[in-house]
Amino acid sequence: MNLTTITQITLDGVTQGNGGSTEEDRAGGFERGGWARGAGDDTTRDHIAATFQRADAFLFGRRTYDILYRFWGTMDDLKRHPIGVALNSKPKHVASRTLTEPDWANTAVLGDDLFAAITELKASRDGELQVHGSSHLIQWLLEKNLVDEMELITIPVILGQGARLFADSGRDIAMKPLDSRSDSKGVTIQTYRPAGRPEYATF
Repeated sequence: MNLTTITQITLDGVTQGNGGSTEEDRAGGFERGGWARGAGDDTTRDHIAATFQRADAFLFGRRTYDILYRFWGTMDDLKRHPIGVALNSKPKHVASRTLTEPDWANTAVLGDDLFAAITELKASRDGELQVHGSSHLIQWLLEKNLVDEMELITIPVILGQGARLFADSGRDIAMKPLDSRSDSKGVTIQTYRPAGRPEYATF
């Protein structure tokens, strides 16, 4: 499977607490959650729903998994939404050392050797393995060269606080643009493929 990360992100790189409300993720004293709710027009919302629907399986970090389960896995109205249907019916894999008995159906917890587990998962079948949210997991996947494509859904807002997608230090990676679009509300969607190390100018 191709591993694709899909991330809603602010102009200053924040990914934390993008969803339903300010209460979604208060880790580290974060108080500005819910910044992506209502952002984007119908074309962006349709794109996001179609993205979930085309997935063959999902991979999440523990925090993202818990947040998604709380909304899409327990509320009947959301279960019937196209995103809810995809999340509830397709295989979900969780990178966690603490989750032992997941309540969400079709969930498998990956073992301690995460690199081996994900490498095996990618080689097990064709299709697309999607990572939504899970910024710390994405940082690790980039370090391990396990990301095949990266989609950034950029919301035109600057938060000034919160966990960011890219670590302060890490691998340098050149990205090949594959697709780019914007909607009527200024939300942009860019898709990239990792393309080795960047080239640096010399004088």
